[in-house]
Amino acid sequence: MPRQTLLALALLAALPLHAQQAPQATSPQATPPGSAPRHQDNAKDKHVKDLAGVVVTASALQDTADTLSKPTEVLSGARLDENRAATLGETVSSVPGVQSSNFGPGVGRPIIRGTDGPRVAILSGGLSSQDVSTVSQDHAPAIEPFLADQIEVLKGPSTLLYGSGAIGGAVNVVDGRIPDSPIDNGFSGRAETRFFGGDQGGNTTMARVDGGNDRFALHADAVYRHAPDYTTPDGRQQNSYIDTRSGALGGSLLGDWGYVGLSASRFNDEYGNPGEPGNPVLGERGVYLKMHQDRYEAKGALNDLWGAGNGLRFSLAHTGYEHTEFEGGQPGTIFRKNANEGRVEATFGSRDGWQGALGTQLSASTFLAIGEEAFVPQTSTRAYGVFGVARRSWDGFQLDLGARVDNVKSSPVDAASRDFRPLSLSLAGGWTLSDAWKLTLNLDRAERAPVEEELFSDGPHIATLAYEIGNAGLRKEAANQLELGLQYQADWVEAKVSAYYNRFDNFIYLADTGNTWYWEEGDQDLPVRQWTQANARFRGLEGEASFHLARNDSGDWDLRVFGDTVRATLANGGGNLPRIAPARLGAQLRWQHENWRAALGATRTSRQNDVAANETPTAGYTLVDAHLSRHFDSGNLSWELFADGSNLTNQVARVHTSFLKDQVMLPGRSVGFGVRVFF
Repeated sequence: MPRQTLLALALLAALPLHAQQAPQATSPQATPPGSAPRHQDNAKDKHVKDLAGVVVTASALQDTADTLSKPTEVLSGARLDENRAATLGETVSSVPGVQSSNFGPGVGRPIIRGTDGPRVAILSGGLSSQDVSTVSQDHAPAIEPFLADQIEVLKGPSTLLYGSGAIGGAVNVVDGRIPDSPIDNGFSGRAETRFFGGDQGGNTTMARVDGGNDRFALHADAVYRHAPDYTTPDGRQQNSYIDTRSGALGGSLLGDWGYVGLSASRFNDEYGNPGEPGNPVLGERGVYLKMHQDRYEAKGALNDLWGAGNGLRFSLAHTGYEHTEFEGGQPGTIFRKNANEGRVEATFGSRDGWQGALGTQLSASTFLAIGEEAFVPQTSTRAYGVFGVARRSWDGFQLDLGARVDNVKSSPVDAASRDFRPLSLSLAGGWTLSDAWKLTLNLDRAERAPVEEELFSDGPHIATLAYEIGNAGLRKEAANQLELGLQYQADWVEAKVSAYYNRFDNFIYLADTGNTWYWEEGDQDLPVRQWTQANARFRGLEGEASFHLARNDSGDWDLRVFGDTVRATLANGGGNLPRIAPARLGAQLRWQHENWRAALGATRTSRQNDVAANETPTAGYTLVDAHLSRHFDSGNLSWELFADGSNLTNQVARVHTSFLKDQVMLPGRSVGFGVRVFF
């Protein structure tokens, strides 16, 4: 494919055929498997600097990102600060292979390698966020990116650790609400406020405080966000406002034995649906959603139970979720979900021989919709799974094995229940070819059980302007992925590129039947679509490279280039799959000198012509962004002034993956200013 070939050449052409000996980047020591993580830096440095080798908590063996054979990205430090946005999808969209859905600025779910919805798990501290964002594209995840310590993106099948809903990948938000290690100097925290001008007004303010000693630690955080309707190059985007309030309290008992802690959090969100803006001239308010979620968690780790570095991790969560969709100021459809989830992992072995982990995960949830858009019946879902992973490293070679089996039962009211037993297998290898080169190979067989909307839906789904019909006879969906990765690291460049081929058996998708259904309230015919299955193929390429251009009296100069592309089709000439993310190619020039940081970047999103039946192409666009910050230190207090500019050339940009792409544009030129304080 021409775009993939060009991307590969652009990323690899700059790399030498024969690598010179390069100093290896020093990484903080990885936490022993099953142990409570060690604190690596003081609070202010942890959020200002990018740390190499950050521990990936979503890994069963608590690896650092640079030692994993599986494709994993971690956003932390300054890079996370500069990418924080109102939605999780927008926050992680700078990662190659990851883009965001869009239903206005209040809704943005991660799309990983062309897959989204029930194929991408959104996790909070390793447990499901338990919202209803997979049921409909206008439902937002109940996650606050501004409170994250780090965000871990697992690309490709991740069902091995996180079950059926991670067949396309997982995004894990680590927020530190349950402290797992002593607080530096007994007290630390951060606060931030930012204001937006230009075409995207509003403000976001957050605060976080941690305190304690070697025996206990306490945590508190809060976020407030208000953003009015934004402006596009063609005028104001009506009913695109956001109002968010979120906060949590947590605490832990600590010791050499490990830790155990509790937390309670609340997430309130209100946002407009710009696809149904109402009529402001006549005083008619558009459709908007009010979300409320309460979540209670318990977590812990017990260290060295059966030998050094071997122990136990466990986590439990109860979530109560509800959101109401208001039409003309009156309550319309209500969506509710109550869920309980538990997880236990035990680790064995040593780093000099075989290492392994065994675990189990259980969940129970009840979903209920009330109102005219209740197109999915009340459904109870029960699931449990057991999994195991093993690793062995030899001189220059690392082997990873894994297996998981689940049992998933979905029981709708007044209909027969369905039982599924997904099985997942994984084989991964990593070869250290030299001090600079590393090759990885991943083979995965992952299965997914259909979710309630795919099985049991029957009614008008106004968010997508369609009448949806489920299929209770759906079978398990299976992904068979082969991925080859190449990494290069020297003192002047770090680069990595991955190519993958994913063959889906019994891929579940929403197909047009050719029939229509008359929607009386909207006075229009809606297309009738039914959930069906067919084999599908996903193949793609992604990569990035960071070049250290100069280190001199003028400062440090770095250039980052990245790109991704994915092609998704039904097998046997069945045509393209709908709403597949278009290819991207981007570059960013960064400069740092003493306490100054600056960046200027541009990302080209290509025109998407590979469309499904009854789907229209979407024009390409180029977004130019910039960042400038100045850091100050004063005793135990550090603070940072910053300015961010987005879409500086005021481009018309429409998101191809959105059902609202013809009605909703991305914001035009916008500039934001703010201050961060670390203590």
